[in-house]
Amino acid sequence: MRPLRGADLGTLAVMAFSGEAPDGDMPYLLAYSLGDGEGGPEGSAAAIRQLLIDNGLPVGDTLIDASRQPSLPLTLLVEAGQAVVTMPHLNAQCVAPPEWLAAVSERGYAYFLFATRAWPVAEPGKPVAPESLTAFAGDEETLLSASHVLLPARSLRG
Repeated sequence: MRPLRGADLGTLAVMAFSGEAPDGDMPYLLAYSLGDGEGGPEGSAAAIRQLLIDNGLPVGDTLIDASRQPSLPLTLLVEAGQAVVTMPHLNAQCVAPPEWLAAVSERGYAYFLFATRAWPVAEPGKPVAPESLTAFAGDEETLLSASHVLLPARSLRG
């Protein structure tokens, strides 16, 4: 197996949104590829799966609490209305809506979903219809082929 290259992943994006949970609003972060890597959507999915596994992030329905696994090479910085996610081969930031910022401030973490499945219609910087987000992020195929992490939020203020 050859080493992972950034070109294999395709264009990676991160989106912040919030949703209702039994105990209040949940701040979600969705990382995904546009599927435009050298191997197309299937190649991007395989590369992302390998990236996740290489970094200790299981793919499937297991939820990892990153606060209990400080060695995970995955961080979330929330600063100046932005969410910044960093891990090997990924450094992505997005503007976070006010309701997401409030929810992450309340909880101290975000539910990070890294999809291996490509989502070519959700181009960075362009609005996504709520129905489209729900259809993708809530789809069983997306959920069962993704990594799920409760990711502590940090800020520069400490």
